[in-house]
Amino acid sequence: MGVAKGEVVVLCGPSGSGKSTLIKTVNGLEPFQSGEITVDGISVGDPKTNLFQLRARIGMVFQNFELFPHLSIRENLNLGQMKVLGRSEEASERGLKYLNRVGLIDQKEKFPHQLSGGQQQRVAIARALAMDPIAMLFDEPTSALDPEMVNEVLDVMVGLAQEGMTMMVVTHEMGFAKRVANRIVFMDQGVILEDCSKDEFFNMPRSERAREFLAKIHQ
Repeated sequence: MGVAKGEVVVLCGPSGSGKSTLIKTVNGLEPFQSGEITVDGISVGDPKTNLFQLRARIGMVFQNFELFPHLSIRENLNLGQMKVLGRSEEASERGLKYLNRVGLIDQKEKFPHQLSGGQQQRVAIARALAMDPIAMLFDEPTSALDPEMVNEVLDVMVGLAQEGMTMMVVTHEMGFAKRVANRIVFMDQGVILEDCSKDEFFNMPRSERAREFLAKIHQ
């Protein structure tokens, strides 16, 4: 399985099928026992690989935002750039650029608890983008949100896809998958059962398990 530059791959399947585990292996957040994962020529499983440097090149957005509660939004955006990339004045400039990109520039001096869940997730996306990643990983970024907040996050992700960002997305949002995915990877019980274009997956799934999954979604 490979992901080309500019490609959007959606990982879907029932809960517990291994989607989140798979996506976390890409930047070394989960260990793997066999096989090889290479990101931009870097071997993730090589003991000599500096995983901190690798993660700086791969943006990761989690279910639960992972913002620092004691820091302002501006400070949350600056911290990783300063600690990992060694930026100083440029950190604030780039942080505010991406905060504006996700439509939250007016929230820069607030703290995470003062924002809605959807706003916090958009801040988390802006923080990842400020690190100038070569790819973005999303691990069910809307699953912890109230239903009316889901679209504000998905809209940002759609925009990134349209701008050519390389993305791997674990999600149950099949409308998003139909709109922007180049490929669908369907998993069940730790096994990839489908790896195909979105048209093939939604119109002609090969496995009975995928057909069952789609039938339940469309009920």
